[in-house]
Amino acid sequence: MSKIEVGGRIPDLVVQATDDQGFRLSELRGRNVVLYFYPKDNTPGCTTEGQDFRDHYEEFENLNAVVLGVSRDDIKSHESFKTKQCFPFDLIADTDEELCRAFDVIKEKNLYGKKSMGIERSTFLIDEHGVLRREYRKVKVDGHVLAVLRDLREIVAR
Repeated sequence: MSKIEVGGRIPDLVVQATDDQGFRLSELRGRNVVLYFYPKDNTPGCTTEGQDFRDHYEEFENLNAVVLGVSRDDIKSHESFKTKQCFPFDLIADTDEELCRAFDVIKEKNLYGKKSMGIERSTFLIDEHGVLRREYRKVKVDGHVLAVLRDLREIVAR
């Protein structure tokens, strides 16, 4: 699979999400999509990022956008995380890393001198036609959701 680039169509992958959902990404056509990748459920940065998306969820909905969080955690972990944090959006369990690889978010990380492969916090804005319009890599949580909302407003205004 070739690397997805801004201006290109996203692949039509089948994903598994919370609330016992399996769906194709093409089923989201007609809606804008905010696809945010995060390293791990129930960790401080990932919790804060999810809470920020939760707290601004109504604004995303008003812009005809669906928010989806993605990590390599399994559905059971996602269900617990979603319930605990009262997330109004679904979380995708990318246990086989197919979606992560498609969006090129698996990177080498160095934590306390130990190197491992993990998800680099990243967000992708996809328009209602399934075209990638913006990508955010090496995301810092503080202020990120507001930046995504600003850019989504620009896309919708066109």
